[in-house]
Amino acid sequence: MVVVRRLAVARKIIGRKKVKDKVYTYEYYTLPLNLYLPKSMVEKWGTEFIVERDDEKGIITIKPKKLEESKGGS
Repeated sequence: MVVVRRLAVARKIIGRKKVKDKVYTYEYYTLPLNLYLPKSMVEKWGTEFIVERDDEKGIITIKPKKLEESKGGS
């Protein structure tokens, strides 16, 4: 079983949408591989995450770096 681990930093993206005469703005966070993160997750854990990708099972796991550090993970 080969699991690839890497550190990823969430990027804040501000979107704009024009409906008739009004412009709406919204923000969201993404990781590489077009993985979207809830805003509450970034507010709680920060912008650094560990992405684990298991190609055999087709599973991608996202873990906050702060949580891994507090557990004493590698």
